[in-house]
Amino acid sequence: MPELSHGRRMLVLAICCMSLLIVSLDNTVLNVALPSLQRELDASTSGLQWTIDAYTLVLASLLMLAGSTADRIGRRRVFMAGLVVFTLGSLLCSLAPDLNWLVVFRMVQAVGGSMLNPVAMSIITNTFTDPRERARAIGVWGAVVGLSMAAGPLVGGLLVDSVGWRSIFWVNLPVGLAALLLTWRFVPESRAPRARRPDPVGQVLVIALFGSLTYAIIEAPHGTWRSTAPFAALALIALLALLRYEPRRPEPLIDLRFFRSAPFSGATVIAVSAFAALGGFLFLSTLYLQNVRGLSALEAGLWMLPMAVPTFLCAPLSGRLVGSRGPRLPLLFAGGAMTVSGLLFALFEAETSNATLVVGYVLFGVGFGLVNAPITNTAVSGMPTDQAGVASAVASTSRQLGQTLGVAVLGAVLAAGVGASSYADTFVTAARPGWWILAACGAVVLVLGALTTGPWARGTAERAAARLRTEERPRAGVGA
Repeated sequence: MPELSHGRRMLVLAICCMSLLIVSLDNTVLNVALPSLQRELDASTSGLQWTIDAYTLVLASLLMLAGSTADRIGRRRVFMAGLVVFTLGSLLCSLAPDLNWLVVFRMVQAVGGSMLNPVAMSIITNTFTDPRERARAIGVWGAVVGLSMAAGPLVGGLLVDSVGWRSIFWVNLPVGLAALLLTWRFVPESRAPRARRPDPVGQVLVIALFGSLTYAIIEAPHGTWRSTAPFAALALIALLALLRYEPRRPEPLIDLRFFRSAPFSGATVIAVSAFAALGGFLFLSTLYLQNVRGLSALEAGLWMLPMAVPTFLCAPLSGRLVGSRGPRLPLLFAGGAMTVSGLLFALFEAETSNATLVVGYVLFGVGFGLVNAPITNTAVSGMPTDQAGVASAVASTSRQLGQTLGVAVLGAVLAAGVGASSYADTFVTAARPGWWILAACGAVVLVLGALTTGPWARGTAERAAARLRTEERPRAGVGA
């Protein structure tokens, strides 16, 4: 990639942040629209789960494939293709005649989304070659995620109340088209010096694992053992096949050798736990505020500001803490805050009091705002520099998988508890096991944050990195 002027680099960063904004905003906006979708499309709880999970599931399955494809055929080309597909998918979502078509079009959106965020991060990394300038650029990138969390409930509530749920997808159209034209005009093409080879078998196994596991969880409360057991079995078979097949590949889709590093393994599980808590928290809160308290979409968005604003404020603070003190402190604070938030709902029924509801939302917002920055830092800790991108991609996949599982598991728990009753009569009792699960997710962040950031964990990362370097040399010689 040619050296760009400072102004041009800032423009490239702004274009990449536009893609992140529409992808991140899309999920937070959609959560506020769920009750409206439920009424207009006569959707069940599992139907609402699929409108979210169809997107995050496809995104999680294709992130690593999109990143390696962009390295091979050109990042700008794949990024532009992603903008086209995501914008087209958004248009189709706004025209969906029923819930089934909406789920299908959400999957189209996700195919485009998988080509945006990981590729945009690669473009930023290659545009900002100075380490200090790159760190500031990644800080801006992280702040955009916080902005989407803060703005999403308000934007979604305003659009749903004034125009209707279909309008939440219209927001993506002008932003997507503008980003496409700006990318074509100002973003230079770049490729990796040596791109990773495709792994189609690994990709199919990942899709089979994620898809069948999510289906089995979501449909368990509504189907019979005979209808869901085959999907659970398929998930297990796909997992075992991945564990057997991937180590035999010279360039696997998922390099299992990374898991010899305690910080990497810890960051992967922390990402799944934290984002499972986020997905479940937004799902339960939105349904409670609108279906139980009877608030409008905009009022529900305003009620979620005590969660969204601390997330926005704590995200950059976490980045500075990681830079100055390392990842342990923000992970411990994050795990503690998320655990206490979950316990507040599980033990004291925080929903039933305005004061405790606000406190629960603030605690969760603080916890989630602190957890995101140290995940990537911990994942790449001690890794060889040429493997850091792949390690970061696994962490990103773990985030999406966690959000998928959070909505699937907590939605299934809620559906089983509510049964044929109305939300208003049974929601608080039915949601209590879900809040216990959320508290457990926070406890996992807390415990692993302590265990995988100390001297012993750093030692495992150094040994894993040394083995990776040693084992890569013979492979490079064979392929030469």
